[in-house]
Amino acid sequence: MTSAFLIAATLSCLIWAGLILFRGGFWRANQKLADEPLPGPDVNWPGIVVVIPARNEAETIAAVATAHGQTDYPGAYSIVIVDDQSDDGTASLAREAESARSIEIVTAPDLQPGWSGKLWALKAGLQAGVEIDPAAKYFLLTDADILHAPHTARSLVAKAETEGLALVSLMALLDCRGFWGNLLVPPFVFFFQKLYPFPLINNPDSAEAGAAGGCVLVRRDALETIGGIEAIRDALIDDCTLAAAIKDRPPKRPIWLGLTHSVRSLRDNRSLDSIWMMVARTAFTQLRHSGFLLVLSVFGMAITYLAGPIAFCLGLATFNPVLAACGALAWTLSAFAYWPTLRHFGSHPAWVLTLPLAALLYSAMTISSAIRHWRGRGGQWKGRHYSRLSKSDGNGPQIT
Repeated sequence: MTSAFLIAATLSCLIWAGLILFRGGFWRANQKLADEPLPGPDVNWPGIVVVIPARNEAETIAAVATAHGQTDYPGAYSIVIVDDQSDDGTASLAREAESARSIEIVTAPDLQPGWSGKLWALKAGLQAGVEIDPAAKYFLLTDADILHAPHTARSLVAKAETEGLALVSLMALLDCRGFWGNLLVPPFVFFFQKLYPFPLINNPDSAEAGAAGGCVLVRRDALETIGGIEAIRDALIDDCTLAAAIKDRPPKRPIWLGLTHSVRSLRDNRSLDSIWMMVARTAFTQLRHSGFLLVLSVFGMAITYLAGPIAFCLGLATFNPVLAACGALAWTLSAFAYWPTLRHFGSHPAWVLTLPLAALLYSAMTISSAIRHWRGRGGQWKGRHYSRLSKSDGNGPQIT
């Protein structure tokens, strides 16, 4: 048995060495948009239309609307909130929010077949935005639980204008309070960076593409080039699908994705259930609904994250210094890679040792996601569940 764990721990060491050296330096967590406003281009600031889909967001919509109304953006800044048939007073609270800028509240029509709920709401908001400001150059797609600092829009546009970017996206700073938040939220961002390496996404010569749906600034003409939001209408991982469509579609347009402290999620992550539902919603979609990829993913997570700690403990228990040393090396490499992301959240260094436990729980969430999908209760957005039909079936996702 010890020989098997020695092999697994050795393989884990090799995997971590490969990730650290050959995965674009994702682990450095150094792709960041400055928290202070960037110097803008010597031209007039182009117009922005902010589109916020909101379905039962009574807890956060007023604060979010107020924050957008307090932006210091020098140019035209139109705010459109799409009430997607909420039943908790979201629209009323949005209208009553204190704002120095006008806010347009529109109601999303009944969801049509072939669309995911969020994208259908975005479509309604984009249509309204074009009518409000026909000359707007950018759309800022964000969520009803994402709080923007006053300078965020100026920094985003300055980045896009000075570097000629078609899309600029920020990974909002997620709530990591409490035991579950500290244990699971920084690993979520770490895993996301590993899956979508930010430095490679930001390299125009790389095919990697990705975005974080909580904050996406996209050029209007780039969105129109891919056929509008309709081009990704059934995507459940809509942010990364949009980024890939824009970066890959000729003429190829550079995009950028980074971390920030100026865009903050108001979602409360102090409970295990909250994080579990967030991950289970799309984890199996990321695996293309493949049972084979599910098994491969769980096995890979076990080798990568668990083999080292288990080998280390087993080596100590059996007085096997080689096994303990190999396990310790694998665990140390994983901790080394994880630390920059943990530091981004301002967490205590001791949490670096809990990455294996987090990986075990995320594997369980992925299995849960597959079970939900097979039961016809797959991707969910604000109370809507999508079955396993997709665009390739001719009808798009089916709503229950």
